[in-house]
Amino acid sequence: MWYQRTFTLPAAWAGKHILLHFEAVDHQATIFVNGQKAASHAGGYDAFSVDITAWLAKGANSLVVAAYDANDGRTPSGKNGPRGDYTFSSGIWQTVWLEPVNPDYIQTLRLLPDLAGQRLKLDVKAPGAARITAVVFDGKKEVARAEGTAETAFYLPLANPKPWSPDAPFLYDVKLTLTAANGRVSDEVMSYVGMRDVQLGKVNGVVRPLLNGQFVMQLGLLDQGYWPDGILTAPTEEALKFDMEYTKKAGYNLIRKHMKTEPQRFYYWADKLGLLVWQDMPAIWYPNEDTLATRTRFRHELKAILDDHYNSPSIIAWVPFNENWGAFDVVRITDWVKRYDPSRLVNGNSGFNNNPSYQKAYGDPKNGDFVDTHIYVGPTKASEPDEKRAASLGEFGGVGLFVRGHMWPVENNAYAYEPTKAALTDRYVFLLDQVDQLMRYRGLSVAIYTQTTDVEHEVNGLLTYDRGVEKMETDRVRAVNQAVLQAGYELATKKD
Repeated sequence: MWYQRTFTLPAAWAGKHILLHFEAVDHQATIFVNGQKAASHAGGYDAFSVDITAWLAKGANSLVVAAYDANDGRTPSGKNGPRGDYTFSSGIWQTVWLEPVNPDYIQTLRLLPDLAGQRLKLDVKAPGAARITAVVFDGKKEVARAEGTAETAFYLPLANPKPWSPDAPFLYDVKLTLTAANGRVSDEVMSYVGMRDVQLGKVNGVVRPLLNGQFVMQLGLLDQGYWPDGILTAPTEEALKFDMEYTKKAGYNLIRKHMKTEPQRFYYWADKLGLLVWQDMPAIWYPNEDTLATRTRFRHELKAILDDHYNSPSIIAWVPFNENWGAFDVVRITDWVKRYDPSRLVNGNSGFNNNPSYQKAYGDPKNGDFVDTHIYVGPTKASEPDEKRAASLGEFGGVGLFVRGHMWPVENNAYAYEPTKAALTDRYVFLLDQVDQLMRYRGLSVAIYTQTTDVEHEVNGLLTYDRGVEKMETDRVRAVNQAVLQAGYELATKKD
């Protein structure tokens, strides 16, 4: 696929370095500026940037992007691969923009909250040994300040920090100033941080995930992020936000972002609205053979995705593999993710009890932080915790309802069906009553219902694919969800 456009830089950008940012291009991208190759990148779900200053001319400039996707199953592609269930897409599918910067500028920033230590760890990448000043604000009030050096991690003390949680998603603003060797301020960056802590612990003798030291039942929706017009691309930021606000309105506190990543604005709204996120790694398929090159591509993009979204407090768990799809070295990769980012939980092979017909099942990796099964319709026979891992039901439900005039023009399907909105709501309330029992008496800590919206032939969403109809009685869905979450809070009375 080829893309071409011309652009003229504003006069105010004269003398600046010009960065060209891509949030995602599927899969191989080659960038040409004024007829000359400026850069190339491989990876369909991670962001990259190019300094195009050397290739720019005065006046109009030509930008050409060549995007190539072999669609052979040997690159991370999620549901968008050769065995994908939905319409295939490729090319530029996330945001592209230009940014002017000085020669010395802040290139990357890592923020790691330490709630118990009442401090914030900062790791800033910038040219040379530039001086970094970090200031934290609560609203307009400065509450902390520290100085450090680029390329060397430093800490910013933050007394009595306000914790981030779904019920109170408080975000501190963070301002970073880079002072170059000549003493001049060369760059300023605004960001934010949510002070939260995620780990496992025992509650009444049961291993459970703890948020800020307390068990919070994780009740969420499987969210595939598909759209009737843009496929993987939402039509607007408001559309992205609409799905998330509906999730919150319906009483959930978690989204499992399934088999894809989203633009950074999605994670901003999760941070802002107070929605926990489980982030999947898009699967590989390799239907013909498993090769070293395939595995190398997967590992490279997995690391890139972890780096891209490291600063989002809403992301509390990484999911490297799903239902054994394209799985390899599951134990090693699960351990590597946990070492690389110990601040989050890891679900190494969600739904290890399921398996595609073309590949041997890896089964339970017996490491990571969750014993995770998928049960349709469920939720009975969900996994139970062991001595080191919490129990999660990574997928269940999937009960469908036909809504005439709002269905994709193919044969539609679901795991089960109900004839009316009221009946579907009754069925959902019954399933959540069972989740409540599993949480209380079998140690279940996470339940993720399939799914936020219908997706093409699948009619098991809470919303139709066009987002035009709420398929359940939302007030009743919210009431039973909140009852389960409240029961979880009541369980969290004692931590061993």
